[in-house]
Amino acid sequence: MNRTALALALAACGLPAAPDALAAGPAAPRTLALHCERVFDARSGKVLGEHTVLVRDGRIAEVIPGRAKLADAESIVLADHTCTPGWTDLHVHLDGESSPQSYSEGFRLDPVDFAYRSVGYAEKTLMAGFTSVRDLGGEVTLHLRDAVNQGAVKGPRIFAAGTSIATTGGHADPTNGFNTHLSHLMGPPGPTEGVINSIDDARQAVRQRYKDGSDVIKITATGGVLSYAKSGDAPQFTVDEVKAIVDTARDYGFRVAAHAHGKEGMKRAILGGVTSIEHGTYMDEEVMRLMKQHGTWYVPTISAGRFVAEKAKIDGYFPAVVRPKAERIGALIQDTAGKAYRNGVKIAFGTDMGVGPHGDNAREFIYMVEAGMPAAYALQAATIRAAEVLGVDDQGVIEAGKRADIVAVPGNPVDDINAVLKVDFVMKDGQVYRRPALDAPAQ
Repeated sequence: MNRTALALALAACGLPAAPDALAAGPAAPRTLALHCERVFDARSGKVLGEHTVLVRDGRIAEVIPGRAKLADAESIVLADHTCTPGWTDLHVHLDGESSPQSYSEGFRLDPVDFAYRSVGYAEKTLMAGFTSVRDLGGEVTLHLRDAVNQGAVKGPRIFAAGTSIATTGGHADPTNGFNTHLSHLMGPPGPTEGVINSIDDARQAVRQRYKDGSDVIKITATGGVLSYAKSGDAPQFTVDEVKAIVDTARDYGFRVAAHAHGKEGMKRAILGGVTSIEHGTYMDEEVMRLMKQHGTWYVPTISAGRFVAEKAKIDGYFPAVVRPKAERIGALIQDTAGKAYRNGVKIAFGTDMGVGPHGDNAREFIYMVEAGMPAAYALQAATIRAAEVLGVDDQGVIEAGKRADIVAVPGNPVDDINAVLKVDFVMKDGQVYRRPALDAPAQ
């Protein structure tokens, strides 16, 4: 994917330079006052009473108990709403969305086609309440991130991995499924393409991600469900290779996320020093003990598991080599997440959207609660805990000095987690992208 392709896509979409969904009117005032009937305190996991949140220059200036009257601020009254910090999805793929055609589109479509689609996916994600995402694989998203940051398109703040790092034949080997003639014609992929087979390759692959502009490193520590390969759980790196990736990543300020389904691959990734395990399907008590010892985070992606298990029942949705993996592995992730919670593993929020439909990210909250996690814990996983995984300290809480990323839903999501599906107020960096049609004027 190149920058020209993305620029063409954005221009053809006729998208405005300003990110404000309300930019058609007069310029926004310098100060906004959000009157929240309730506020979710992500640090304590408690819902507090009425507060006024003052927003100025993209930051939270002050959080005042009660309904404050401020003559110099535009008031937005969120009656019977709970304001929460903007949500973060730590595992998305904004460059695509699963369908029966996914396996052929890479041969038929151009990068610009995927760029067009990513613009819509980004806006859907933001409007669903996700003001930040960690995108774990895809060249398109590096440029989408830049377009969002420049105000060319509406979307969440993106922490992008770029191309994932795999081993030959591994989950992220881009030549899986190629016929012999095409494979010989193109030659074996190497570290530039994200495929490694040694410690030196591992270091080179991380440096290439730095050169490409990545924010985070993603490795595929085991086989995967949707890759065109037989195994969904076999280990695919040595511990020394993982350590080489993690150590080199640290030189550049990167954290490392590890896709992993199988136990042995998870153990090697944890011992190698990764920040998070994604999916974790066959995690057992030994793996959980290791994760607690090493402080490794778990990002379950229950949404993706449920989605692929459902679609595996449909003839022709997945290729024959993929279908058994989708049916077997997908159905297990929610139970694994519940066990991890009960065993005290640190859990943060992620969906793997791109497998499932973008914009449905909030359903993960409901699946987490079904797995046995309290609603407040699930909300913390997508706010303050997600910020810890990213290694940032300016988001994930509604406090003075932090980014003005705020989401509001009717009712109280701690009492009824289904409220997360009714987002009708979204603010990112102090910019209002979505608001209730009839928010009452301040009295």
